[in-house]
Amino acid sequence: MKGIEIKPDIYWVGAIDWPVRDFHGYVIPKGTTYNNYLIVDDEITLIDTVKYNFAEVSIQCVSSVIDPSKIKNIVINHVENDHASSLDRFMALAPDAHIYITERGRQVIERFFDISRWDVNVVKTGDELKIGKHTLRFIETPMLHWPDSMMTYVKQARLLISQDVFGQHLATSVRFDDEFATCGSRAHLDEAVIDYYANILMPFGPLIKSKIKAIQDMGIEIDMIAPDHGLIWRGEPGRVMDMYMAMAKGKADLSVSIIYDTMWKSTEIMTGPLMQGIKDEGVDCKVVKLRNSPMSEAITEFWKSRGCLVGSPTLNNEVFPSVAQFMTYLRGLRPKDRIVGAFGSYGWGGGAVKWLYGQFSEMKLEVVEDGVEVKYKPSSEEMQNCYEYGRQFAKQVREYHKQYE
Repeated sequence: MKGIEIKPDIYWVGAIDWPVRDFHGYVIPKGTTYNNYLIVDDEITLIDTVKYNFAEVSIQCVSSVIDPSKIKNIVINHVENDHASSLDRFMALAPDAHIYITERGRQVIERFFDISRWDVNVVKTGDELKIGKHTLRFIETPMLHWPDSMMTYVKQARLLISQDVFGQHLATSVRFDDEFATCGSRAHLDEAVIDYYANILMPFGPLIKSKIKAIQDMGIEIDMIAPDHGLIWRGEPGRVMDMYMAMAKGKADLSVSIIYDTMWKSTEIMTGPLMQGIKDEGVDCKVVKLRNSPMSEAITEFWKSRGCLVGSPTLNNEVFPSVAQFMTYLRGLRPKDRIVGAFGSYGWGGGAVKWLYGQFSEMKLEVVEDGVEVKYKPSSEEMQNCYEYGRQFAKQVREYHKQYE
């Protein structure tokens, strides 16, 4: 592996993880990258490391540019394992390097490494480090998406190294967004941004709005954004910031996602007339069966749609296990600005639809009441009820959506 120059004397020295599909429970069918960056200056500086089992790959990249023993500074923007777990490998090569990290980051790395022999320097927003012709400015971003998180702005290069924010889970042979748009698809890249935001950053919309505004208020000029995953934003760095701001403000499509699972097909049969009723009201609709789809795909479809219908059969007076898993995942992401309803079937006794509405209430989501629940296989009359509920739901989704237009 070789380092790739992204700005004069600034290199990508990360690793491409082509085969990974599970990212702490988040399915990533297109793999990912672990991006870190090397600045060659009077004081050679490494920004972040990589996941521990890719340490040698990153070391080879660094070695293709300079002798790793010459590293004078290591900045850790984020202490999650995929970015900081090979810190000890780099410190073994450059034992006199100075580490720069937030206070909360320092508290974490001392739990994983013996830092007593390391020179660890705590930084906060506004602190600067002059390393020669380049000056680094640190910007704390707590809870985007961990308490320790920060970004590093390289002033003279007008480069924002943004840690996990603005990233995507994409393993590609190209490093820049404009290259990918040429050989791949801008739509695929946008989809990767939305998928990443929905599954990782959904809970932090208000923080994202305030932090992007704070960065803008600093008056700093940015012509490249380099995240810790995926492609580097060289062609249109402002575009991804605009996308994030729109998503943080509750942006969604005027559409409905039907997310469900089924035991003996009765709940599945209900999805047909529900979808048709939604479509007949002029609202787009997508249907996702949970056991046939990655959980992260269901979350992304939920996030993209203004409305969502969740369907479940009743099992032992409770919700179906795969639906319970989806709702647990969703609750942790603290969704907002969405309208929801529920449907399902039962045999001996109901319970799943009531449970789902209880979950919606706890999440403080806007609901379309009552839902649809049938005993055993839906009759012709009950199929018509599903159709009418689909139409009613679509009407309320359209009305609810108006406040975001």
